Amino acid sequence: MNKSIVIKKGFAEDVRFQLKDGSGSDAIHTVPTYAYGVCHLHTDSMLQGVGLAFTLGEGNNLVKDAITYLVKHVEGREINELMADFGTTYKQMVDDPNFRWLGPHKGVVHLALAAVVNACYDLWAKSRAVPLWQLLIELSPEELVNTLDFSYYEDILSREQAIELLRSKSAGREMRKKILDLGYPGYDTSVGWFNYSDEKVADNIRHAMDMGFTAMKLKVGSKDPARDIRRAEMVRNIAGDKATIMFDANQQWNLPQAISICKSLLPLNPYWIEEPTHPDDVYAHVALAEAVPVKLALGEHVPNKILFKNFLQSGCMSFNQVDAVRVGGVSEFILISLLSKKFNIPVVPHVGDMGQIHQHLVLFNHIAMDHPALLLEHIPHLKEAFVNPVEIVNGRYKTPHTPGMSADLK
Repeated sequence: MNKSIVIKKGFAEDVRFQLKDGSGSDAIHTVPTYAYGVCHLHTDSMLQGVGLAFTLGEGNNLVKDAITYLVKHVEGREINELMADFGTTYKQMVDDPNFRWLGPHKGVVHLALAAVVNACYDLWAKSRAVPLWQLLIELSPEELVNTLDFSYYEDILSREQAIELLRSKSAGREMRKKILDLGYPGYDTSVGWFNYSDEKVADNIRHAMDMGFTAMKLKVGSKDPARDIRRAEMVRNIAGDKATIMFDANQQWNLPQAISICKSLLPLNPYWIEEPTHPDDVYAHVALAEAVPVKLALGEHVPNKILFKNFLQSGCMSFNQVDAVRVGGVSEFILISLLSKKFNIPVVPHVGDMGQIHQHLVLFNHIAMDHPALLLEHIPHLKEAFVNPVEIVNGRYKTPHTPGMSADLK
């Protein structure tokens, strides 16, 4: 029998970290401040739920204010009773008539929703004294699906279809649990931030390889494409032909530029090219995929399940980078992962939360849904800010065993 734990009060916090020396920079966000809109759920016990939404500085206070409003939907609720039908509460929050006009389902209010939703899942796992990945894989298909909101998905993935998909993946679960001992493979984004010098990028590549990483990513999107090509060639030359290399433009190119530069990057055998153009422009991504035989990774700035639905239906997405602190938290992440599995598109999350949350979710995706265990992005800059930071050994995430989703900040 699960112990009764009641959410007494929700609080929001604005937490910011100023990065230095070019860390975190890309073609659009040249001077980033890593920031979290934090939701704290205080209970009638010693346990506290902690949920994060990720931003890049100014504006984080707006997310904080929106969290303060949305937590009213879960205050006074017993956590196990709440999560037994969380899909209903989720829909009430996402369609709150005082906030829906501001989205719908995107922007500041959706980021705040992510923080509240994630805090609920964190508290749920803590209430059962297990890490989030374990809680999720131990739920029955019906219990898991009860935490989801299928609105606007009925035509492509119904509740019943989701249950059947999960049941169909029960075979092989024990074999897939070997990932818990092996550790989930990571890739290093911090080698190639946009404002790093060529010399620093070269040193970082060698350091990443010494740490056991065989996959790494370079930020591109320079005003002078020749700079991107030169640096991309340098990464390939130092890392070697067998290394897995990705290039991330962070939405910098228009379609003609994307077509031209992607063609120039093709000889370097990129594993993917990420966010080549505006994240809402489905047609441009389709046109790029038709013009250049390159795999596209999309989702860092795709805000909700509907746009993910459109991208998956369009056929232009090769890798799904859904982020549980960008969409409406763990609940929407799981729903999008289910649809992605239906389309056989692997999920390789963006990790604006430093991988803390997604290390749990990729384990769940692999074990419960049979998503391939490909790669999880690793960014080390805020490691010291967390009570239980991720651990990387030989380029792999060690499986977390502390109860919750590893989101507690010091």
